[in-house]
Amino acid sequence: MNSIGIFLTVAIFYLFSKLYEKKRAFYLNPVMLSIIGIALILRLTGIEYETYMESARILSFFLGPAVVSLAVPLYKQKEIIKAYSKQIFAGIVFGGTLAILSAFYVAKLLGGSKEVLLSIAPKSITTAIAIGVSEKIGGIPTLTAVLVILTGILGNAVGIEMLDAFKVRDRVARGLAMGVASHGLGTARIILNDELSGAVSGLAMALNGVFTSLILPYLIELLQ
Repeated sequence: MNSIGIFLTVAIFYLFSKLYEKKRAFYLNPVMLSIIGIALILRLTGIEYETYMESARILSFFLGPAVVSLAVPLYKQKEIIKAYSKQIFAGIVFGGTLAILSAFYVAKLLGGSKEVLLSIAPKSITTAIAIGVSEKIGGIPTLTAVLVILTGILGNAVGIEMLDAFKVRDRVARGLAMGVASHGLGTARIILNDELSGAVSGLAMALNGVFTSLILPYLIELLQ
């Protein structure tokens, strides 16, 4: 049981990745299917989630170095990114604000409670920051974590396809959109397609986390 989490995670992701390679359809996204598949296996076998996570701890450990490694393409593309610094800054401000407002008002139109509205507002930033922001503004951190993960899965599954459908061809714009809208999982997807877009996405993910954590508490006061 000590290695069940590592084996299960790697095996399931490998199988779904091979399936996705054969037919590149968004509904076969390996990240999305792996999460669903592992959840079903744990449910059917009766393995406790805590047991699974404890045995897969080494994979969580490598998540940190994986995020830090995004600095490599960022450094390699630093001249292009520097040339587009104004556009990137404007995109983060506009995109980050729009991500907050769209989530807040859609949930409000659907009759969401105050706690739900506060929990969904930070859904487009990375989990660790989003949980802290949710606590500060009075949201439900666990609900925020789930919404952040769902946002990332959605961006990973269909983000590039949506950019293609709307004919967004500029590599900087594509990376900016993925990083701001769907944080780490979106970045993980687009960096496999294009290094420049991936570098911009990683930068946008980090800066949007900072921007949202600074602006959201004050913005929420205006929205309520």
